[in-house]
Amino acid sequence: MNINAAEFKAKCLKLMDTVAKTHEPLVITKRGKPLVKLVPIVEETPKSMFGYMKGTVTLHGDILESLDEVWSAESGDEDPLYACLKPEEK
Repeated sequence: MNINAAEFKAKCLKLMDTVAKTHEPLVITKRGKPLVKLVPIVEETPKSMFGYMKGTVTLHGDILESLDEVWSAESGDEDPLYACLKPEEK
């Protein structure tokens, strides 16, 4: 539905009620050119965050299988960055 700005100004409140009731947008024109669109606010219930990433992960191989690699923390080849985190020996 289109309406010019002067007519919208005269019938503003009634037109707002109509748009809210019918949920049809109203395009307001000025000198024949579309200027703004009046649309109703639709209350959206927020979607649950539970499960929103379902289907986005792909597993390759057995995630429980041992890697047969020694961790650097077990072998003592730790990065010097972590050396300060070791408990002091007495």
